Amino acid sequence: MRILHVVTLISEDGAYGGPTRVALNQAGALADLGHEVTVVAAGLGPPPKSGSVQIELFTPRRLIPRSGFAGLSAPGMLRWLAGAAERFDVAHVHLARDLVTLPAARLCRLRGLATVVQTHGMIDASGKLLAKPLDALVTRSALRRAAAVFYLTDRERSDLIDVAGPRMKLVNVINGVPTLPEKASDRGLEVLFLARLHPRKRADLFVDMAEVIVHEHDSVTCALVGPDAGAGDAIAKRTGPRIRWEGPCAPDQTAERMRAAAIYVLPSADEPYPMSVLEAMAVGLPVVVTDTCGLAGDITRIGCGIVVHAGELQPLLDAVRLLLGDEDLRAAMGRRGRAAARTAFGTVTVAHALEESYREAAPHVAR
Repeated sequence: MRILHVVTLISEDGAYGGPTRVALNQAGALADLGHEVTVVAAGLGPPPKSGSVQIELFTPRRLIPRSGFAGLSAPGMLRWLAGAAERFDVAHVHLARDLVTLPAARLCRLRGLATVVQTHGMIDASGKLLAKPLDALVTRSALRRAAAVFYLTDRERSDLIDVAGPRMKLVNVINGVPTLPEKASDRGLEVLFLARLHPRKRADLFVDMAEVIVHEHDSVTCALVGPDAGAGDAIAKRTGPRIRWEGPCAPDQTAERMRAAAIYVLPSADEPYPMSVLEAMAVGLPVVVTDTCGLAGDITRIGCGIVVHAGELQPLLDAVRLLLGDEDLRAAMGRRGRAAARTAFGTVTVAHALEESYREAAPHVAR
């Protein structure tokens, strides 16, 4: 099959986070199965290398000031799509309320290209000023007219129905992570936060925890890795020799950075399905997440980490203390997480599920 993936932004610092990582992981796994895959996005600089996947980047334009990713557009991409759509069998749009993916989904349909969408928890009953007019004009139509709408969790499914009603073909597709090299034995006791420094990610709570932990343990360090997304100034004032903010890490270097840590902690509130947690599991790190994380149930069932109450310091401290004090527990959780990442959450499993949905969306494609 000739498959097109559309995602909002690809950048060297990984600023757009999980949806970009998911799109590239899916594209790589589909290419490994023998498909011809192209990924397009807004972006500056040379496109990243991704095996046999072709990546095309188009200059981003900000149409709406102070609107974050929602105000981005990529007019060059739309011109390219208008001429290139007929080259593909199916388009997979990683849909958000923005001026890159919404017009791209509409244009693909207008050009007669079978189109599926995946929303990554980004389309819910939002109170933001732009949400209602966008939903009325474009979002509901994009969801209702897609050949399939991929969702991650029951909550996301419910949110999508709240936005667009039940007249959608909703298909559960999980995020997948490729097989990654395993971390070596702990070279030091580092507790790692690797994510955008956005208020929802609760980097401030991680630092609250870190300040107590480094006072209790002379050999422990704590590191925050990720681009600033609104919380950086406050975090920078609280760092020091043993609590560091390292800034962004290139997406192709995040797994290597994780392998240097002993524990991965993501205290986010309402995190739909974090790729960083799956990546930490894939390299063999025990993980600590909150009970509002979309992976919380899986982590408890697998036994690869600890789930704590969102927004509370004491449970977070207790979880990190427990893991720091028990090397065997860290190793056992790491092994269980790594095994699950290779099987239940592997990109090959996801790619086969996508193949089936693509063929239903584009029945003219030979099986």
